[in-house]
Amino acid sequence: MAGMHNGVVSTASTSAGQAQATTSSRPRLLVRLFRAATSSALATGISQVTLIGLLWWGAAPVLASALAFVAGAIPNFFLARRWAWGRRGTPPVRSELLPYFVVIGLAGLASVGLTTFAGWLTEPLNLSGFVRIVVLDAVFLGSYAVVFVMKFALLDRLVFRHATRIRVAKSPS
Repeated sequence: MAGMHNGVVSTASTSAGQAQATTSSRPRLLVRLFRAATSSALATGISQVTLIGLLWWGAAPVLASALAFVAGAIPNFFLARRWAWGRRGTPPVRSELLPYFVVIGLAGLASVGLTTFAGWLTEPLNLSGFVRIVVLDAVFLGSYAVVFVMKFALLDRLVFRHATRIRVAKSPS
């Protein structure tokens, strides 16, 4: 019988609790990952429309990708914060907003840097407007995909860490 005997918790009881916490945390983590990916996909869609529109109108890749990133990052914060991490109310500036902007800013610098670099590389090729937009857009999307896992881990463990605590219900004894 698992439980407490003469003031000592049995190993079977402790191991069972750890196993339950581990197995119950996996589905919750997968749900957060799915929801964060979904909100990120929506934000990427907003960014894509912004990027393609600005490039179509002749904006420089650095400006277009920076504005596109911001256009997606703002709604992504509110959607992911509420839906993926279950946070409501006014976000605390020091514990959520500032760390979020640092994490997202680093991801944005990667996206803007890679898109700008691709623009610099394609400039001498004299690509037609449409082909150049496709190339720059592919680089922009690729950079999003590359940094998503890192960004999710940082948001999950640093920014919204208080929302991710696993609570295991105690069984009645």
